[in-house]
Amino acid sequence: MSDREEKTGKNDNGKKNKGGKRNKIVAIEMIILVLLIMAAVAIFIQRDKSVKEAAKIHNQKAKKTEQTPQAAQKENEIEEETEDTEEETDDRDASVPDRSNFAVQPGVSVGTTEQSDEKIVYLTLDDGPSDNTQAVLDILDKYNAKATFFVTGEMPEYKDMIKAAYDKGHTIGMHTYSHDYAKVYASVDAYFQDLDQIGQMVQEEIGYVPCFIRFPGGSSNTVSKKYTAGIMSTLVQEVQNRGYQYYDWNGSSGDGSVRTTEELVAQATSFDSNNIILLCHDSHGKQTTVEALPQIIEHYQSLGYTFKALDRDSFVAHHGVNN
Repeated sequence: MSDREEKTGKNDNGKKNKGGKRNKIVAIEMIILVLLIMAAVAIFIQRDKSVKEAAKIHNQKAKKTEQTPQAAQKENEIEEETEDTEEETDDRDASVPDRSNFAVQPGVSVGTTEQSDEKIVYLTLDDGPSDNTQAVLDILDKYNAKATFFVTGEMPEYKDMIKAAYDKGHTIGMHTYSHDYAKVYASVDAYFQDLDQIGQMVQEEIGYVPCFIRFPGGSSNTVSKKYTAGIMSTLVQEVQNRGYQYYDWNGSSGDGSVRTTEELVAQATSFDSNNIILLCHDSHGKQTTVEALPQIIEHYQSLGYTFKALDRDSFVAHHGVNN
């Protein structure tokens, strides 16, 4: 090969090498450019999304700020109602004394058979709650009088009245669930089964089973002889052994039978003991009792008596047992 040909070959190879390097550089530059463009597009998309989100939040705030006067008023009313409800709940809880010690406690005695020197009427209302109970509560509120309700389960649709009475400071006692003489006096076990049933209902309303009870017909009833001879003699001891106390009465309105309002008032106001446990009823059909109650309360208050609810230290009236 001649020198000329050799030089020409070298020049051609040099040109080829330079061309290849240039092509690689261009390719790299193109790749970098594409990556930069893609990054820019991604940044733009994200920025646009953020702008739209910010605009959405701004619009929501603007709508809330520009709500109608009616909507604003409604919102304020809801807040006020919530505050009022909380205040009422607090007031009610604060005004109701803690009476959890009224719960039945086996082995703990209740009450005294000695009357106090204070002039007190322990108004007791049997056989409710019923459609008359609310009217009785309203009257008691009017005269700032307290009472004791010996309740049954005869009208369970009114069981919420038990808590209503309790929340007003009245005492809740138990008068058996069924108030069915044949059922409750069938046996000692039958009596306590029925008592436990009313105890469960009362506990659901006030949170505990109270120690205050009244026998259907009182402890001196003779109708129980028809079902179980000697049952009352057993029950008066057994209830106290189990932590209950039974309450009879030393005054009665006579509303266990049909009487006029005037007759009820006349009989109910004829007692003068220092401590009077007065028997009345707030059961269904006792409208005359509701009508007589204001006059009965006014009479005793005018003589200096205070109407109180039974508690663990109150006077206890016991009749002579006849069975």
